[in-house]
Amino acid sequence: MNQKAQITEAELEIMRVLWENPNCPSSKVVKQMTDKMGWSPNTTRTLLNRLVQKEAAGAKLEDGSKRTQLFYPLISEQEYLRSETKSFMKKLYGGSLKPMLANFLEDKKLNAQEIEDLKALFDENSGVGKEKGEP
Repeated sequence: MNQKAQITEAELEIMRVLWENPNCPSSKVVKQMTDKMGWSPNTTRTLLNRLVQKEAAGAKLEDGSKRTQLFYPLISEQEYLRSETKSFMKKLYGGSLKPMLANFLEDKKLNAQEIEDLKALFDENSGVGKEKGEP
């Protein structure tokens, strides 16, 4: 995906459909967006085309068909989340994790399991508790 091209919230709704249903016919995307968001078919098709232009999604003809277009993601959900998280951190916290966590914890109290899970993540990230020579 072109890093300069941002995915809008509306486009993100379509990407979620494509992540769940790679090689999804446009008719299925249109139906899901009509049912879920109340969008017109033209709105959905416009957003699909924008995603293709931004190189976030691709389109191809279904095998043996001359009309049915299949859409698929060109970036994974994980890649997108990682990119958006980095952008968010840089924009609001100068890329620093500590102030973001401090701000978050002012409003949300963690339970014991959440604290243990976070400790484990920090330990994994820092290499704490690993023997020398272990990857």
